[in-house]
Amino acid sequence: MSEFAQRREKLLEAMGDGVAVLPSAPLALRNHDVEHPYRQDSDLYYLTRFDEPESLLVLTNQHDEHRTVLFVRPRKREREIWDGPRAGVEGAVERFGADAAFPIDELDDRLPDYLGNVERLHYRLGRDERTDAKVLGCLNHLRRGARRGVTAPEVIVDPSVHLHEMRLRKSDAELGTMRQGAAITREAHLRAMQVARPGVHEYEIDAELLHVFRRHGCERPAYESIVGSGPNATILHYRAGNRALTEGELVLIDAGCEHDYYASDVTRTFPANGKFSGEQRAVYEVVLHAQKASIEAVRPGVTLQDIHDGAVRMLTEGLVSIGLLEGDVDALVEEKKYEPFYMHRTSHWLGMDVHDVGRYYVAGKQRLLEPGFVLTVEPGLYIATDAEDVDPRWRGIGVRIEDDVAVIPTGCDVLTEGIPKEIDDVEAACV
Repeated sequence: MSEFAQRREKLLEAMGDGVAVLPSAPLALRNHDVEHPYRQDSDLYYLTRFDEPESLLVLTNQHDEHRTVLFVRPRKREREIWDGPRAGVEGAVERFGADAAFPIDELDDRLPDYLGNVERLHYRLGRDERTDAKVLGCLNHLRRGARRGVTAPEVIVDPSVHLHEMRLRKSDAELGTMRQGAAITREAHLRAMQVARPGVHEYEIDAELLHVFRRHGCERPAYESIVGSGPNATILHYRAGNRALTEGELVLIDAGCEHDYYASDVTRTFPANGKFSGEQRAVYEVVLHAQKASIEAVRPGVTLQDIHDGAVRMLTEGLVSIGLLEGDVDALVEEKKYEPFYMHRTSHWLGMDVHDVGRYYVAGKQRLLEPGFVLTVEPGLYIATDAEDVDPRWRGIGVRIEDDVAVIPTGCDVLTEGIPKEIDDVEAACV
């Protein structure tokens, strides 16, 4: 728990004189009285490792003894029979490092004690209406006490200004966790390549991915897995469906586990029958060349736009080389003629969220990469089945190759290295 305590202290230092209030993620109904599987809010987990719903964290350097305060569900035997054990007030202190803890039902009564005579409140308005109402109610209560010498915070600041910048820079411990998740994701992709063959359904492959994730203790995938066969590989956010793999088609799998609240995000594309056709190989080689060169470009001081621009140019050159575009490469890039085949960005931040927090621009400019940042590198080409201006032999080919890359002082470290992507290695893994 020492790392979580260090994170809290770092945030308190960045906040200066003020108090931060961070609520848990709300429970969400799936249907009637059945809830979706619960996942804690990433910010709250990042600071506490506390994963129970109906909780709230108060961080303050305005109190002599209570710097970390947790409001939690109390222990209740009748509820724990149904839902499992709770940490309770005692556990919040003993196991999660709180200086003080109280039942969540006491929030209305106790929160004014921590916000009174505080100038600055760090709270993110607009995310949770119920908590907004409680916080605003507390402020109104304090304002009514002005005659007694108690004042309410005059400034409300979004805590993500500091907190998300902290989360963007991964510690050695975080990178270790992400490497473990990458190893599990590697095994899952290898398993998918082994079981995929003509006649197997997309949902069967999805089940194999989930089996590997759960077998290694991952509570959930980092996002709903994309398993697209044939024409479905050209749909960017396609979900695993009931289509059966067909001879001569490609399979695109975009899937990653969530390991101890940290996401992996990996895409591999391979032939359903284990052998690329000529057209598939040609498109795949263009994407692979762009992806490898883009990874090579990752280093401190460059921007995500630099990486994307390089990928766009290489993909455009490749489209010209295989005959899907004609003309001068510079002009084609300038006129965005590549967009029917490549319509998304090349990279995004990765961490506790698959599209992780952290600003992409600083002072109006693209931010420079720094050691500790983790990003994806994922160029692709997608030739729609109804692309009328394309020779039919190319239609329905979708290829994306994606890895997770950590920025280090000397360049980059590919966390997902070892998941086959060279053509010979992919075909060998499909046996």
